[in-house]
Amino acid sequence: MTGERPLVVAADETVLDEILRVAAVAGCDLDRAPDLTAARGHWARAPLVVLDEETARLAPVLPRRGGVVLVCKGSPGPATWEHAFRCGIERVVSLPDDEAELAGAFADVVETPAEEAGLVLGVVGGRGGAGASVFAAALALAADRDPGGALLVDCDPLGGGLDVLLGLEKTPGPRWPDVRLSGRVSVSSLAAVLPRRKHRGGSLPVLACGKEGEGPAVESLSAVVSAGRRSGRTVVCDLPRTLGGAATEAVAVADLVVLVVPTEVRACMAAKQVLHHLSNLTARLGVVACGRSRAATSAARTAALLGPPLLAAMPPERGLTADVERGEFPAKPSGPLARAAAEVLTVARREARTATR
Repeated sequence: MTGERPLVVAADETVLDEILRVAAVAGCDLDRAPDLTAARGHWARAPLVVLDEETARLAPVLPRRGGVVLVCKGSPGPATWEHAFRCGIERVVSLPDDEAELAGAFADVVETPAEEAGLVLGVVGGRGGAGASVFAAALALAADRDPGGALLVDCDPLGGGLDVLLGLEKTPGPRWPDVRLSGRVSVSSLAAVLPRRKHRGGSLPVLACGKEGEGPAVESLSAVVSAGRRSGRTVVCDLPRTLGGAATEAVAVADLVVLVVPTEVRACMAAKQVLHHLSNLTARLGVVACGRSRAATSAARTAALLGPPLLAAMPPERGLTADVERGEFPAKPSGPLARAAAEVLTVARREARTATR
């Protein structure tokens, strides 16, 4: 027994099985004791204690302490509340209705909330082929070099897969069709099993859409994004131009949504349609103008035509398309793509600090 894991004491095998299942979903290892006598040596130092109703009736034999949760089947009756009050129990959790609350308690043990919340960034193309997925990947790789790390999330089931873009299509690990989450989850436990793209600063976990099946469900995406933010990670969401339920949720909670627009008149016209839908959900928008500037459609002119501020101007990167096709993305850590990603990160961090003052 380490004293760093939650202590579970449950005589009811059905309740115990449910507690173990919820803890497994939260990625939380448990210490178990068959009864309160066996638990006596670990009672005070466990970060969380979880009891069932039968065990709680005997809990007064041990000293009072904080962080005790009583788990019961169905709605608690008057006797349950009486035992909880007498034992100084902080929370009474009813299964299955309060499963998310119990998962959250386990998640808080596994992953203490960071002192500074992480960023949530969305990236969407102003038109098809604008390079939004490439920019999202570059943004996540740049953010992953920070101490908090990053998580790259694919929200576009018709985008071809971010795992393919990063050369991870043969790397084992869950994709969105395998991930069904809700409530509080541990992002570190999830990240540990995801495919990772190695880079100079470490390895970036990638949650991609599958070759078949739908993209993320609203509840699952919300759980992953919230967990990433809570842990201090930067969560980068690659968004489709046609927003579904999950993508809409990502836009609504994002600290910044980046619209990647080629410096072309037709691209600006297409981007206006995308921007119309985005602006109904958030005002936290910015433009990255990409491609070779022409007199009539320079980077500054592109942003002026659309309205949101220009975050970065990204000239063409020589050989990037060929490098991506060979699975060598990103080829130039100091090229135009990397520089634009760094500029956007700087703006996002500055705006986040301003918003919290």
